[in-house]
Amino acid sequence: MSDDSLDTISTRLAEFARARDWEQFHSPKNLSMALIAEAAELVEHFQWLSEEQSYQLDEKKREEVALELADILIYTLRCSERLNIDVLDAALRKIEM
Repeated sequence: MSDDSLDTISTRLAEFARARDWEQFHSPKNLSMALIAEAAELVEHFQWLSEEQSYQLDEKKREEVALELADILIYTLRCSERLNIDVLDAALRKIEM
């Protein structure tokens, strides 16, 4: 994908959901619940590691973590799109706080 902006990814996700008739399931409530489940799956990869070990993942584990982070991003973008929130703007405002 040549254009990998958050807007482009969000648009592709919306198209993906519409093509499968998933919009009916993508309420902010459902998306936020899915988001927290994915965050828990991310935590599982680090649960029993030391701080140092958490930086030294093998390639297989690193890819698994990358896919969990992708799921988290996907649900975050879908929720922000459904609520018409510019999540990048919100993040920049939050940093300023």
